[in-house]
Amino acid sequence: MEKDLWYDSFLEMLNEQFPKKSQLIEALMDLLLLEREAIYRRLRKDVLFTIYEVATIARAWNISLDNVINNIPGGDPAFRLKMLRCVNPTAKDLKMMKDFVDSLSSLKDDPNAEYIEVCNLLPRALMSPYTYLAKFYTFTWQYRYGGEKNTASFSNTIPSEKMREFEIAHFNAIINIPNVHSIWDAQIFQYLVNEINYFASIYLITPEEVNLIKQDIYAFLDYMENVLIQGHFPETNNKIHLYISRINIDTGYACYYSDKIKASKIRTFVMNVTVSKDVRLFNNLRTWLHLKKRAAIQISGTDEKRRIDFFRQQRQLVDSI
Repeated sequence: MEKDLWYDSFLEMLNEQFPKKSQLIEALMDLLLLEREAIYRRLRKDVLFTIYEVATIARAWNISLDNVINNIPGGDPAFRLKMLRCVNPTAKDLKMMKDFVDSLSSLKDDPNAEYIEVCNLLPRALMSPYTYLAKFYTFTWQYRYGGEKNTASFSNTIPSEKMREFEIAHFNAIINIPNVHSIWDAQIFQYLVNEINYFASIYLITPEEVNLIKQDIYAFLDYMENVLIQGHFPETNNKIHLYISRINIDTGYACYYSDKIKASKIRTFVMNVTVSKDVRLFNNLRTWLHLKKRAAIQISGTDEKRRIDFFRQQRQLVDSI
């Protein structure tokens, strides 16, 4: 019945928190101080969670009741901000990251699956194998959004091992997607160089650290140039199409889909993403992202001169740091 749609949406949110039913039941028993059978009855909809119980769950597990209502079919599209602690992630952060990587990893089994992104920062997944380059973006997040420690130096920014594991898993998930389309802002390396120069000028990055970051950028450029010459990732032979936008890009957008999943995301706060699984929104965003190619130059595939010129210009930029 239509009046039950909000409850189904609420149950869906609970299942996202604990994909394993046994874990969900145990967590609800501990939170609500109810017997196991009482929890089963609520999950089967024999009886409904009371308003007090819904409020208790939403408060404890940071569930937006606005999103519960908006998640009802026919409702307004709902974005969900996934704000992570990027240096020392909590258990909840790690679960969110794992869920995200798992959803991307599921695309590898569908030959028609696609990932398309538009970005003005280097794609987080592709730069993940480069330790100092990846750490630089973690450092910039810490500087901007790290609260009391926002003046921490590059040296004192130490991402956890779990975060590094997520970054490598993110890279592996992307290169295993059968079709990847990436559209970069033409100034993407200029923005990076500007930031490195700034933080070096205020002594938050030492000259030795700058050199380590530069070496990672050179290695990233070498890898990407080799990938684009071949037109696919050498590790998996999956296709990648890279475009350079002729117009500025304001932030990062992406969508991905297979026969089982459709999702959209917008990058926020350097390293966080706002996610939606609304199908109508996905269809509109996917169309818009593909249309961005009209104002872009493809440098993957056969256009050898443009590709050579692009990478030569980026290496000259890095030389200037």
